[in-house]
Amino acid sequence: MNQEKTNTQVKSTLGLTGVTVNAMALIAPGAFLWITYQMQAAATAPSGASVASDIWSGIVFALILAFLTALSYAELARIYPEAGFGSSYYFAEKAFLDRENTQHHRWARLAKLVTGWAAHLFYWVYPGVMVAMMAILIGYIFTAFTGYTMTNTELTVIAVAFAAVAGYIAYRGVTGSTLTAFIINVVQLISLIGFSIAAIIYRLHNPAHAATWAFSSAWDVVKIHSIQGVLIQSTIAILILVGFESSTAFAAEAKNPKRDIPRAVIISLIIQGLFAYLFEYFAAGYMVNEKLINTAVNGAVSTTVTGLAAAGASSAPMGDMSILLGNTLLRGIGFGLMITIAITVALAILGTTLSCMNTAVRVSYAMAQDKEMPNILNALHGRFATPHRAIWVLVIVSSLIAAIGVRSVVGLTGITLASNFGTFVLYGLTCLWTIVAFAEHKQFNTIKHIVIPVLGLIANLAMLGAILYLYIIGNSDAKHEAYICFAIAGIWAIASAVYVLVSSRKAGRPIIGLQYKGQ
Repeated sequence: MNQEKTNTQVKSTLGLTGVTVNAMALIAPGAFLWITYQMQAAATAPSGASVASDIWSGIVFALILAFLTALSYAELARIYPEAGFGSSYYFAEKAFLDRENTQHHRWARLAKLVTGWAAHLFYWVYPGVMVAMMAILIGYIFTAFTGYTMTNTELTVIAVAFAAVAGYIAYRGVTGSTLTAFIINVVQLISLIGFSIAAIIYRLHNPAHAATWAFSSAWDVVKIHSIQGVLIQSTIAILILVGFESSTAFAAEAKNPKRDIPRAVIISLIIQGLFAYLFEYFAAGYMVNEKLINTAVNGAVSTTVTGLAAAGASSAPMGDMSILLGNTLLRGIGFGLMITIAITVALAILGTTLSCMNTAVRVSYAMAQDKEMPNILNALHGRFATPHRAIWVLVIVSSLIAAIGVRSVVGLTGITLASNFGTFVLYGLTCLWTIVAFAEHKQFNTIKHIVIPVLGLIANLAMLGAILYLYIIGNSDAKHEAYICFAIAGIWAIASAVYVLVSSRKAGRPIIGLQYKGQ
């Protein structure tokens, strides 16, 4: 890889805590129950039947996929601590260039280009999803105070403003972002534990005859109701689990990347994914009953719905649950409880957006250094040592993506699927590169470097298949969500291919060939 020298040097300031916190900020469980539960509760099978009953089991499947992939990331980060900003993009190239048989070297550039495309589809769409969710959250709070429902234009303006604020914080540097992320993680985890305990007490406080529960028992919350439902829920649930791998893009800023980055990958997923999410989603499902009420709008027809259907019709189901909890258990302070939790969620969304922006622009910078992306992205700020040009380009892209997401739950699900599509491709490729990298490595281990990455590859391919199949044959909303997903992925693929072909021809660089040496 080309390591172009600049006058600005990146400082190694992050220890294990700093690297882990940046990854944990992207996972943000306190935020995602609020901002994704609507999509999960509204999800349907191709027949149109609800699959909301498989939310928890869908998260478990996505979590298994995440751990299989995380173990592959950790292994690659351990043998390539010099990856810098490149992360999986760097891993893809090195996996082939480090092979003794030079015949394998011909695939190095193609491998890193495909990986770079997937990484950008994931990391550059994801902030737009977060920006849209922040705008929807602000709109929900505004409606709660005033009774006025914001228009799509007003929500878009809020999204653009938030993207600019997040971009400015990222522009100021990772140290400030890390401190912000640490505070946000502490606040949201405390809020999460409090909400979850209250939700369980609410269920236990009400006798069985006092409510019609969405789930008949604790076992009913966690069991698999249908394999199809689990797959559909998993295609959404991966959004709430991604982020553990973001720590691998901070190798240049880590004091001891060989030791700390592999640990941070696993620790962040254990804390946020294994413990926080499973507890949180169990508690939310356990408390849902017919007292959760909302209005579902289908064209000109409005219908009053309850339970999980009401969660699917609400822009903030957790907000509605908080009001219900506060009014029932805490002497009528439901509105105040909702606003308090909403503030912690807003902070968590900020932390998530910052973490993803930090990762996205670092991968872009690494690719631009290799002349695989426009030179405008190949610059570090003289004072803050951040890829500042890439950050402002990402702010614009995030605003455009968010403008689609704020229009409806269909738009929001569509941009979410686009990000998730990139996630599954990137994760699957990383598992594949793990197999390639360790095939001739002296530290080869059959379980770590064959069994685990193969299972991870299969799981990620299954999720890609689920998006391609289940949404295309689904109902009208599901098809529109798929169209948005494939339109975003297709536009990025065409733009990337055109740029690579034109720039490669001008520079005389082969995409596949033995003469490629990583220059």
